[in-house]
Amino acid sequence: MGSSTREDEPWAFECRENLRKMVVGKEVTFTVIHALPASNTDPDVQRDLGNVEFNGIDLATDLLRSGWARTKENNSKREASEEDVKKKELETEAKAAGRGIWRAEGHPQRTVHTSMPADSPAFLKQWKDQMIDGIVEQVRDGSTVRVRLLLSDDVHQVVNVSLAGARFFTESRLLQRLVRVKLLSLPAPSSAPFSSAAASGPPPPASMFIGIVMHPNGNVAEHLVSSGLARIIEWHAGMLAAGGFMERLRAAEETAKEKKQFLYAQEKNGAGAKGKPLTGSSAKPSDRTIEGHVVRVWSGDQITIVDKAGKERRVQLSSTRAPKTTDPKQAFYAAEAKEFLRKKLIGKTVRAHVDFIRPQEGIYDERENATIKFGPNHLNVAEQLIEKGLATVVRHKRDDEDRSPDYDKLMAAEQLAITEKRGLHSGKEGTLPKLVNGSENHARATQFLSGFKRQKRIPATVDYVAAGSRFKLIIPRDNVTLTFVLSGIRAPKTARNEHEKSDPYGPESAEFATRRYMQRDVEVEFEAVDKTGGFIGAMYVNKTENVAITLVKEGLATVHAHSAENLAWSKALLDAEAEAKAAKKHIWTDYTEEEAPAPEAEESVPSKVEYIDVILSDIRADDFGFSVQILNTEGIANLEKLMVEFAKHYQNAPSPPGYAPKGQELISAKFSDGQWYRAKVRRVSPAKREAEVTFIDYGNRSTVPFSSTRPLDGKFKSLPAQAHDARLSFVKLVAPTSEYYDEAIGRFKSLCEGRKLIANVDYKEGGGGGLLHLRLIDPADPASAKGEASINGDLVREGYASIDRKGVPAKYIANYPGMMGQLQESVKLAKRERQGMYEFGDVEEE
Repeated sequence: MGSSTREDEPWAFECRENLRKMVVGKEVTFTVIHALPASNTDPDVQRDLGNVEFNGIDLATDLLRSGWARTKENNSKREASEEDVKKKELETEAKAAGRGIWRAEGHPQRTVHTSMPADSPAFLKQWKDQMIDGIVEQVRDGSTVRVRLLLSDDVHQVVNVSLAGARFFTESRLLQRLVRVKLLSLPAPSSAPFSSAAASGPPPPASMFIGIVMHPNGNVAEHLVSSGLARIIEWHAGMLAAGGFMERLRAAEETAKEKKQFLYAQEKNGAGAKGKPLTGSSAKPSDRTIEGHVVRVWSGDQITIVDKAGKERRVQLSSTRAPKTTDPKQAFYAAEAKEFLRKKLIGKTVRAHVDFIRPQEGIYDERENATIKFGPNHLNVAEQLIEKGLATVVRHKRDDEDRSPDYDKLMAAEQLAITEKRGLHSGKEGTLPKLVNGSENHARATQFLSGFKRQKRIPATVDYVAAGSRFKLIIPRDNVTLTFVLSGIRAPKTARNEHEKSDPYGPESAEFATRRYMQRDVEVEFEAVDKTGGFIGAMYVNKTENVAITLVKEGLATVHAHSAENLAWSKALLDAEAEAKAAKKHIWTDYTEEEAPAPEAEESVPSKVEYIDVILSDIRADDFGFSVQILNTEGIANLEKLMVEFAKHYQNAPSPPGYAPKGQELISAKFSDGQWYRAKVRRVSPAKREAEVTFIDYGNRSTVPFSSTRPLDGKFKSLPAQAHDARLSFVKLVAPTSEYYDEAIGRFKSLCEGRKLIANVDYKEGGGGGLLHLRLIDPADPASAKGEASINGDLVREGYASIDRKGVPAKYIANYPGMMGQLQESVKLAKRERQGMYEFGDVEEE
């Protein structure tokens, strides 16, 4: 027989096959005539010379007579014995009869590949899932056999095969047996999205295939598992699902466990469970089964269900892992997975079975892991996610019993996704759409308003519920995100942090809106834009449900008479409010017709003369600064009058020939909303024919082409600029290079944007027209009336800002010892609670 360095001799395979079929697995008798010394390459194997009889027939005699062996040449000087002469006569007889190797037609021509295929994936693709006859040439170790695959009469391929589903702990004597082999896969014990895309060039030859080896008595792996001589390899489940192979292996494993066979002799029932046991009330079947509707999708593998008792249950899909939002290659699929769950489950009734509870670990809370099924056909949503390539299956440790009861189905779904190259397994990187913030400021919102109004009802998705009547929406077809406020009603306010106090029924209103509208598909109609860039209008669910009317009917909002009177559905609003009053719902619990509650003012402004009322007209994130307009002044009223005349004057005003603005010049410039405003030139670029300007009445900065500039007419120069550049007193935000900078900017905007605030001017740089150092105060905060609260301090307390001891504030900070003490306490509190930049420790320490 041949090897990796030489080919088979003529007739070697046929001779070996004749002998193999005759005696392998059969009982023989033998007589040792001479013992040979042990081989250097195989010292543990004893080799003897002798005679072997099978069913009373001498094997050597039978082989010579049938022509499947020849006599050895006698190279010694001894005389031929009677036995030698007899054997030579048998050989001569076989030659004359043309038996075995002495056939006249000569030996068959055959190609034998003794090494694994050079292109293993291509070979697997050609022969996968086909039953191939083969002969076990070698048992290499407990889990791998070397098989000669009989691909055809003239082509043989020798391969190494790892038995799918089992790992031996004892030698299996399949040697020289005729078997049937089904190739399933190449070794790949874990799902590695994008690994195929990352690989360059053809894959290296594989060292083995994974497959099923069928003995005449059945599946070898199944027999070993049922005998307790092997364990199931979990990641083979996907490739073994078809044909019921994995089910039979699981049943075989259960048989071995029940009988405590070999490997399971010392194993205790339930060994291996790592999760929190379902004890106490959780052990009741009623608590392990959740029936309710989905109110929120957190990610591609976590959702919140409100059960029939009204309790929120945040659950994780068992044995399922969603793509990572932090991985640039997976971020697109993370969004796709979340969107898939949103479309399938949000607002729908589901049935969830809690399989186990993962205990709290580090920063991760305790979490119920469940199998979630939905729809009339009770489809497993995790299986659907994985089959589409939008999630992968968790690889549990062998002894980890905390897993989905449909684990094998999940593995089969993943195998299908890998085979079909779907989603994560496609090797393709999707691109997330870039969302434009339509509510960035009033000017930006105005740009969109007219287009939105022309389209009437526009499909949208509720991305977040900020309050009962305030939402963050996404307009998918325009890739726009915006703030949306319901017109005609006022919902009670909710506290934005632990230091604020909510209005009565504010949390209830927000919770109702969250459960009913969060992540729902809606339609919106636009009416107007507020000063902060928020859009005002009506929102509809399921085409007919007006969200404002629903909130009023539930007693979780009141009708705002002034804004509602011009609405086409104002009567429906008033009727809904009358219904809520009659039923004494929520806000109207203590309502009597004799004494109706007077609506509270949106803000209460402290009557302190040293304070000024302001609104932030622009917030700059690149270098963090902002502009304010001082309210309740004659200047603001004059600005409104000026802008009316200004718009008429510059609507069709031609540009003087060759006009180019100069640095620091006051000009008229066109903003991105198409309107003209007063502006000051910061710098110009003659080469690009563009100017960088600041719009002096609103604080916005922009770069405009020379064609969008005009000289400022003298009659528009008398009114002083109404926007004042400002910064926060005493404190500085985290640096733009900090990973918390975007959070800090976002938090500052949430505290200030679109709100009427009180400001105390603590310092002025460069005299009266210079940079204002402001302490910003929210008049809605009860602590502000006592002088104990400011937005400056809130940012320090939340770890987004620190005390500025080296900048300009160092010049005046000593004049405010009370404020300094409050800020120092805020820093201590932020460090103790690991807020913001102090999340991983004290960043101020060396």
